[in-house]
Amino acid sequence: MTFVPLAERLRPTTLDQVIGQSHLLGPGKPLRVAFESGQPHSMILWGPPGVGKTTLARLMADSFQAEFIALSAVLSGVKDIREAVERAQLSRGAMGRRTILFVDEVHRFNKSQQDAFLPHVESGLFTFIGATTENPSFEVNGALLSRAAVYVLKSLTEDDLGQMLDRACRELLDGLQFADDAGATLIASADGDGRKLLNNLEIVARAATAKGVTVVDAALLAACLGDALRRFDKGGDAFYDQISALHKSVRGSNPDAALYWFVRMLDGGADPRYLARRLIRMASEDIGLADPRALRLALDATETYERLGSPEGELALAEAVIYLACAAKSNAVYYAYNAARAFIAKDKSRLVPEHLRNAPTKLMKELGYGKLYRYAHDEPDAYAAGETYLPDGLGEIKWYKPTPRGLEGKISEKLNFLNQLDQNARTNGRK
Repeated sequence: MTFVPLAERLRPTTLDQVIGQSHLLGPGKPLRVAFESGQPHSMILWGPPGVGKTTLARLMADSFQAEFIALSAVLSGVKDIREAVERAQLSRGAMGRRTILFVDEVHRFNKSQQDAFLPHVESGLFTFIGATTENPSFEVNGALLSRAAVYVLKSLTEDDLGQMLDRACRELLDGLQFADDAGATLIASADGDGRKLLNNLEIVARAATAKGVTVVDAALLAACLGDALRRFDKGGDAFYDQISALHKSVRGSNPDAALYWFVRMLDGGADPRYLARRLIRMASEDIGLADPRALRLALDATETYERLGSPEGELALAEAVIYLACAAKSNAVYYAYNAARAFIAKDKSRLVPEHLRNAPTKLMKELGYGKLYRYAHDEPDAYAAGETYLPDGLGEIKWYKPTPRGLEGKISEKLNFLNQLDQNARTNGRK
């Protein structure tokens, strides 16, 4: 007899059986509306493992009576993609059925593999549904991402997992029960992952059957799951909550807390490359020019990990975590950049002032391009005091406001000195 895992036997067959994701599946919510619209659309389902990404893709195919083709980016290649396209063409031509192509772990496909889907998504040959545990902004090609709606799925709460446990015990495990806090411990061991909960439950249920017991206690849990219980999180923190905690610990200059969350995420199976990318972001966002070495060190740690892999390369990432936490902090670059982006987005297109324009031809020189430009290196202190570099009529802008911390303290002193030279030049009538 073919063995069917508990997680597969309990997989929902209707949308109402899906546990969790009420922010997407509740009345009037985006995915509920998509199911009820009668018109499937391409989408990326982004969320941690075991929260229902594959289930939702299958339910969508059932809802629209569509051919369902599933690929795993871990196991599939160009040949599999080509065969999927041929199946979709056959389904449309011979049976007139639409096709939903589901790609699990889509972030594992490289750029060319992801590009292979584009013409068929655009032609409507199939509706593309990609599932990923990684931020699609980083891992999915922009062209594919622009053609798909992104839905963010959340880790299952303890209440969600409790419902799943009760249903499994009631419908498939002959009313198996849990003593004292054993049920809560099993739920916590899943860390918000429904598949992990059911896999652990299946292990425990087999042991209970072998021992002839119908009530599971803490001793049986420990005997069955061992170290798996060590990693549970009673708060049910989701993956993105933990990365937030790491980021905020670095920002808060607490190296021990930062190291805790970093190791905690590694222990939980987080991709070290993802953590490396986040460290690079922290170096730019929260440290910036207060200590420019932080960005270089984060990049060096990332390169070291790429060369060594796990576990040796993780030490370099840990070094970066501690350095970033201890470094002087400044978000001045972050705020300056965002302020400039917001301004440019709503401002009109302004001409480059004539004295700043390039003048490679005689005509351009005759038109005055670059005529009044002052070469800073020929000026005292290598600074053209009183010169303007912004478009005419824009006035003075102070987006970058360096902090007094770290190297930015020196930068602030220099900018104040240069500002004083500007004021003196204007007072003396220059520019």
